Amino acid sequence: MSDKSRGVVWALLAASLPMFMGSLDNLVVTTALSTIADDFSTSESQLQWVVNGYTLPFAGALLAGAVLGDRIGRRRVFLWGIVIFTVSSALCAMSTSVGWLVAGRVVQGAGAGLILPVSLTLAVAAVRREQRNLAVGVWGAVNGIGIAIGPLAGGLVISGLDWHWIFWLNVPIGLLAVPLVLWAIDESHGEEQELNVASLVTVVGAVVVAVWGIVHAADNGWGPASVYLAAAVLLFVAFGVRESRSPRPLIPPRMYRQPAFMVSNVVAFAMYFGVFGSIFFLAQFLQGPLGSSPLEAGVRTLPWTAAPMVVVPITTALVDRFGGGVLQAIGMFLQAAALGWIALIASPDLTYGRMLPAMILAGVGMGMVFAANPATVIGSVRDSDHNKASGVNNTVREFGGALGVAVLTTVFVHATTDFAEAGRGDAAEAFVAGLEPALWWGVVVVTIGGVLGLLIRRPAAEFADAPAAPAAPVAVSGVESSPVPGVVPVRGAAPGGVRP
Repeated sequence: MSDKSRGVVWALLAASLPMFMGSLDNLVVTTALSTIADDFSTSESQLQWVVNGYTLPFAGALLAGAVLGDRIGRRRVFLWGIVIFTVSSALCAMSTSVGWLVAGRVVQGAGAGLILPVSLTLAVAAVRREQRNLAVGVWGAVNGIGIAIGPLAGGLVISGLDWHWIFWLNVPIGLLAVPLVLWAIDESHGEEQELNVASLVTVVGAVVVAVWGIVHAADNGWGPASVYLAAAVLLFVAFGVRESRSPRPLIPPRMYRQPAFMVSNVVAFAMYFGVFGSIFFLAQFLQGPLGSSPLEAGVRTLPWTAAPMVVVPITTALVDRFGGGVLQAIGMFLQAAALGWIALIASPDLTYGRMLPAMILAGVGMGMVFAANPATVIGSVRDSDHNKASGVNNTVREFGGALGVAVLTTVFVHATTDFAEAGRGDAAEAFVAGLEPALWWGVVVVTIGGVLGLLIRRPAAEFADAPAAPAAPVAVSGVESSPVPGVVPVRGAAPGGVRP
């Protein structure tokens, strides 16, 4: 391996490893919730904040991390996120009360929000233009590994050690990542511009209030949550007005004019709405009516969660050839078919063997979207806009996942309540009665996303607007590469569009 290739490998690893912590931590915690509840003798309303305490600051910090990275340095913000996440993981591991744990999770979420949008930009910055889709494949595969082993790692830790070790797992990773990033990646910035503090505060506030309202709806109904959602709408309107009048808008208007960018973000929203809302109940289905232990549930979800490890690199290699839109659509349709399959066969006595083909199909579909969606989003904007595009994409995905859980929870609760009031069966049958309509809602939303994916055409022409100011070159282990890039086909960066 040449010195240049070796530098690229280390830089990709440095950019991907911290992101692995966040993807691992999300699903690791879900398998430990019942154990944490028993240990702290906490109520369900308190326990939910072990998850939601992470979600709110994570959603709010995504776009802020992207914008700050462009302004004050991507590597600097990345390192801030790693340090914050690592220290807060240790605080979570040492927690002796649910309040302490939730406080640590809040700080963890903020750290993860700084890591995620910058990690993709740094990963593709490490390679030549013709290798950018490969870099996304590596980044996506590492993300897939975190998702894949999360439930299994959680089950293993709970079975052999103590739930506190779920958080200790992040500490050595973080301690390794900091010097690796300092050694393998040099600093880079976006276009030199003033930081639009008012717009940043407004949009972060809108995101946090909106996610708060969505979470509130899942617990207390849509009536009380409507106050928060109305406030979020007003903040978004204020953000739009501020941006339209600002000579230095936070999100460049040219990004909104790229159909491939806009439609791919809607597809991402639909994917996370349908899939992660459904996974929320399928995990409970395995451990509830089907009687699996946390470890057994972790092992049994591997066909779904591990498939992206294989599918993501293959799909990214096909993006240039077939176009990201078509691949996104195929992935969404496979995912919808899998959810519908499970809805049709769900029953309290369902065997794992009957679920297995649907779970594999779901994993393949999820992996295709994981690969093609960020490749299309980043490839449809200028190099200097990659960090912001990643921040917007991740924020939209977080919205989709939070709204999916809230809406499908509402559907589930109404269905199970109606079933119980009719006195037609036991708790396991009531759960299935709620699971089925929730999954069908997921099918509808994911299918709509698949149809939209078909409208995205392949990039075919150079940007018509003036080129952006050049970004600072990135040195990878002493080897200078191109300005901070994104996923752009070898044939040239192009905006993409929508078929009429």
